[in-house]
Formats: sequence, structure tokens, C-alpha cells
Amino acid sequence: MKKRTLNTADKALLEDSFNFYRHLSVKEQLYFDHRVVSFMNDKNFVGRNNLEVTNEMKLLISAHAVILTFGFRDFFIGLIDKIFIYPDEFYSVTNESYHAGELNPMLKVLVISWEDFKRGVEVNNLNMNLGIYEFSQAIHLNSMKEGDVSSTIFTDSFKELANMLTKNEPLRQKLIQSHFFRGQGFLNQFEFLAVIVESFIENPSEFRLEFPNVYAKTKQMLNFDFAGY
Repeated sequence: MKKRTLNTADKALLEDSFNFYRHLSVKEQLYFDHRVVSFMNDKNFVGRNNLEVTNEMKLLISAHAVILTFGFRDFFIGLIDKIFIYPDEFYSVTNESYHAGELNPMLKVLVISWEDFKRGVEVNNLNMNLGIYEFSQAIHLNSMKEGDVSSTIFTDSFKELANMLTKNEPLRQKLIQSHFFRGQGFLNQFEFLAVIVESFIENPSEFRLEFPNVYAKTKQMLNFDFAGY
């Protein structure tokens, strides 16, 4: 199959926005570009509150999904058909409060605040990247319902990680007290997984140094074998 390509401006945007992309080999970047274009074409991006959806929005959002699934064979995240983009925080009727991001698996919709999403792209190493956070939860749910090899590795590795922390209370307490993981990361398995992956992608060196066992299991879960990780 012929690889889909990005133009020079789009490639420059990816290089400016993502350490991950800059560290890829030329061959890996070609695969990444193909996946980004394919993901963009597969999803329906919809602007809300009169927001005009730009190519930059579609490119940066898609790139987050592709980074997280770059070790997967199937990178489309079939749980998502539509991506709704609000200018800023939006009101969710689901729990009657304002959100920066929300996943509705029943409607196969991911909803994000562009203001908050863009902040996560522009400010590195805060472990508060909305795109990584929301797509991590989507991949988690998608892997639970799919039967492909990548989904099986993901779900089995996460179970092993959860089991490790259940049996190792000192490690669990160290995680809870660490500056790495925000408080909501321990509310449920989906929040926990998203925060773990956020830290893995955003701050791999320090994460690996402080929590080598958790890091190794997360790397296995994502099948990550790329420069910098």
C-alpha cells in the first residue's frame, strides 16, 4: 500500500510540537506521517460553539493518537468515530459540570477543549497533557473490547501492572505520594492508566529513574521501542 505523506509545513509543525517525532528515524517518521494522515481521514472532526476546525487542530490531535498507538498494528482506535472540539471548557450534561475533555463510548465521540489541549502541547513535562490523557482512556476501553494482538498485550500488561501495585503496598504508596501522578489518577483504573501513560510519554527519563518497574510495564503495554524510551 502506498504511504500517505505530509507536506513540509505539516512535518515542521510535528517537529516543533513533539519531542517524540523529532527523535524518530527518517523511516519511522514516514510511517508516522502515513498513520497521521490515515487517522485524520478516518475521523470526523466537528467544531462546536462556532469554532472553525483547522488543519492544525486535526493534525495535532491525530498526532497524539498516533504517538500512543505507534507500537500497535491497529492504530485507528475504533471506539472513536467523531471528535468534537470546543474553543474552551464545555458543559457536560452527563455529570452536570464543566470539562476540558470527555469520552462518550456509547456515541463513539471524543470531546476536547482546544484551549486546554493546546496548552498541553505547548508546555512540556507538566504531566498534564489533555490529548494523551483522553486518548489513553479511549485506547484502554477500545483494547478491552477488541481481540487483536496489540489490544491483548495492552490489557494483559495493564492487569499485570495493577496486580503488581496490589501486591506491593510500599510501591503503591510511593506512587500516590509522588509529584508524578495527580490525585485523580487513583480514583479508578481508567484514570490511573491515563495518568501513568501521561507521565510515561511526557517525562520518560525521570519516570524510568523513579519507578523502573512501573515504567517497564507501561513500555510493555504500549509496545514502545523508540528513541528516548
